[in-house]
Amino acid sequence: MLLNDLWNGERKTRLMIRIAVATWAVALCAAGWAGEPSAEWPRFRGPRGNGTYGGKALPTEWSRDEGIAWKVQLPGAGSSSPIVANGHIYVTCYSGYGVPGESGGSLSDLKRHLLAIDPATGETLWRQTVAARLPESEHVRDHGYAASTPVADEDRVYVFFGKTGVLAYDHDGSLAWKTEVGDGTHGWGSGASLVLHGDLLIVNASVESESLIALDRRTGKRVWRVQGIREAWNTPLIARAPSGGTELLIAMPKRVVAFDPQDGKQRWSCGTEITWYIVPSMVESKGIVYVLGGRSGVASVAIRMGGRGDVTRSHRLWLHRKGSNVSSPVIDKGRLYWVHDQQGIAYCAEGETGKIVYEHRLPRGGQMYASPLLAAGRIYYLNRRGTTFVVEASPTFRLLSKNDLGDGSRFDASPAVAGDRIVIRSNKFLYSIGR
Repeated sequence: MLLNDLWNGERKTRLMIRIAVATWAVALCAAGWAGEPSAEWPRFRGPRGNGTYGGKALPTEWSRDEGIAWKVQLPGAGSSSPIVANGHIYVTCYSGYGVPGESGGSLSDLKRHLLAIDPATGETLWRQTVAARLPESEHVRDHGYAASTPVADEDRVYVFFGKTGVLAYDHDGSLAWKTEVGDGTHGWGSGASLVLHGDLLIVNASVESESLIALDRRTGKRVWRVQGIREAWNTPLIARAPSGGTELLIAMPKRVVAFDPQDGKQRWSCGTEITWYIVPSMVESKGIVYVLGGRSGVASVAIRMGGRGDVTRSHRLWLHRKGSNVSSPVIDKGRLYWVHDQQGIAYCAEGETGKIVYEHRLPRGGQMYASPLLAAGRIYYLNRRGTTFVVEASPTFRLLSKNDLGDGSRFDASPAVAGDRIVIRSNKFLYSIGR
């Protein structure tokens, strides 16, 4: 009762609680608890952006009629992933124009929505609606106008709506600031998600201004900008190099580039021989970054972080023709796992050498745009029809379960975790999987 009273009190009281919690967290880290899993899923693909949940086992079996805690209809379509922060599930969607299954509409009616949802009940706690800054692209193929996943910290939730801009909201739904990052549009829309680093909010504005931009998360003012970021739909990766320095990486056709996240100065670049636009987000383990992308030719690359200048010869570890053009990988115990976005083939490869350990076609796998979730030794692959394949994370392929939501909508977003439940969104519904 006391905690409820405190959380429902005035903003000052909430701030005092946040300070106390932050102090408690620092104390835990000092005591050796820094490696404990986060209780939240505050950004695309979780706390570290690698799709890995470090807590207890999650549900492995459900259907349209069983194992669903709740299901709610969303007020619009979207392919952005849900996040979990500050006692809320946040998810974006759009309405008014270009909604699958709906005819008519005008670009002047296009609106984006940010919803804050109660993780326990599915109740919408608040909703903010943003009109599109016109002119927008008239035909966003496949992915719609709400494809970028929000990110949240203890103070705010941040959303990216393409040329309409980046917006920051307090956790009560109040708008704190709005910043535009360019005027460009594209027929595939804008899909890269936001990343926080200290007081900086990193924006991949490849579509809007061919830029990588850092904003002050408190004010929305631009801190630095790097130009020349082209055909990069991936979410930037921030990771620590073996040397100890933190690097900000982004993948483009033919190369990966690393920057200092504090000032945007380039540290190194590495050739990849992936000649297509890059959609999958990179993952890192033990100072090695893994890159997927492309529909033909070289489709996966491993690069050792660190170095200066062109590190192609010194730091590129391996290339392979097996990869994915949409979904991102996960890594566990030195093995890299992913699924081909069109063929429904699940892969396992040795992280150090790139050697394929297995490739196995999932039964009626179909297209897969969602990136996998790794939890308690299990990998969750979600296809566009709403079927989740739960596969053992081991060098031998083993399908543990196949779970079909099959509601007739399209599932392009990556799963999130809220406590002991899995949160899945389609372009019509939001599900909480668990008992």
